[in-house]
Amino acid sequence: MFAIVRTGGKQYRVAPGDKIVVEKLAGAAGDTITLDDVLLAGNGGDLQSTDGLAVEAEIIAQAKADKVIVFKKRRRHNYRRKNGHRQQHTILRITAVGGERAEQGATKAAAPAPQQDDAGSAPQASAPSASEAAPVKKPRAKKAAAGASDAPQPAAPLKTEGQESVAVDAPAPDTVADKTA
Repeated sequence: MFAIVRTGGKQYRVAPGDKIVVEKLAGAAGDTITLDDVLLAGNGGDLQSTDGLAVEAEIIAQAKADKVIVFKKRRRHNYRRKNGHRQQHTILRITAVGGERAEQGATKAAAPAPQQDDAGSAPQASAPSASEAAPVKKPRAKKAAAGASDAPQPAAPLKTEGQESVAVDAPAPDTVADKTA
C-alpha cells in the first residue's frame, strides 16, 4: 500500500519501510510520529478513501542539509556579502500506512527452500566444493628494489662543477657545419 502525504509544504509518496527526508519536525530520534495530511492512498492501481487514514513514521535522526552559500554583490560599489545556511531536516522511516505495517524481513533475501528428490526426502546439506567456495585472493607482488630491476635503467647525466656533461652541453649532431662538409 502507498500514500501521498503532505508535510513541510511538500508532498511525498511513501510506502511501509521507506525512508524520507522532510523539513524539521519536533521530536527526538526513536520517537514515533503520525502524518495525518494524507492526500491520496492506494494499493497497486486501486485507489482508496483517505478519510481517517494516517501514516505512522519513526524519526531516525535530526540532521542538517549541505551548506548553501548566499553571496550578494553590487558592481562598482565595493559591496560584497557572503553568508552560509544549513537547513535542518528530519529523516523518517515509514512504519505503517493506514493499518498496513512494514515487514521486518522484507529487506533481507530469503533463502530458497530445499527441493525434495525423487525418493521424497530432502537432500542433506553438504560442505561447498572448492569451485563453489569464495575465491582466494593472491598476495600482491612485492615491488622490486630500485637497483634490482631486470631491465637496465639509463643513467642520468650528472653535471658537476668543473666538468661538462656530454649529454647536456654537447651541440646537437645536426648542425650547419656538418651539412656543409
